[in-house]
Amino acid sequence: MSISRTRQTLVEVARQLFAKNGLEKTTMNDIAQTSGKGRRTLYTYFKNKEDIYVAVIEAELERLSEKMDEVAARKISPQEKIIELIYTHLNMIKESVVRNGNLRAEFFRNIWMVERVRKNFDMFEVDILRKVFAEGKADGVFDIENVNLVADITHYCIKGLEVPYIYGRLSHGMTEEAAKPQVEKFVYGALGKGRIKL
Repeated sequence: MSISRTRQTLVEVARQLFAKNGLEKTTMNDIAQTSGKGRRTLYTYFKNKEDIYVAVIEAELERLSEKMDEVAARKISPQEKIIELIYTHLNMIKESVVRNGNLRAEFFRNIWMVERVRKNFDMFEVDILRKVFAEGKADGVFDIENVNLVADITHYCIKGLEVPYIYGRLSHGMTEEAAKPQVEKFVYGALGKGRIKL
C-alpha cells in the first residue's frame, strides 16, 4: 500500500471514529487499532490527535473542491454555474456535517481551527467564482464592474448561509426545487441582468 493510500486510510478511519464517538472520546490508539496499521505507522503520519483532526477537515474540504471543480467545468451558462456552485457548496457542507455525526459539534466548537484549515479552500472557491463572473461579464450576461469584489462578497454570503442551511432554517420548509427560482431571481437581480429562461 502506498504512503498516500496508508495516510488516506488512517484519515478515513479517524473520521469514522470521530463521527461515531466524538473527537474527545477517540484516542490515537483507537485509530491505530481500528485501521490495523499500528501506533508506529499512525505516528509516522500524524503527531497527535489534533493533527489527524485537521487532516479529516482537509479531506472533507477536498471532496467539496472536487465537486466545485466539476460544476465549474460543466458546459452551462455562467448564470447556471453560479447557482449550481452555490447549491453545491451548501449541499456538500451539509452532507459533510450530517455524515460526520458526533464530529459535527466539534466543527462548530472549534470554528477557528476549521477556519484556519479551510483558508486554502476559501481562496480556491473565490477563484472559481471570479472566473465564472469574469466569463459572464465578458459574455455580457452580468453587469459587474469589479469581478474580484463580487466574487469575495458571493463567497462570504455563501459561507454565511452554511449554518442556517445545515439546520434547515432557510426557505421555511420549502424544497430546494421550490426555493431555487427565488434564489435565482435574487442572485440574477444582484448581478444586474435578467433571469435566464429555464
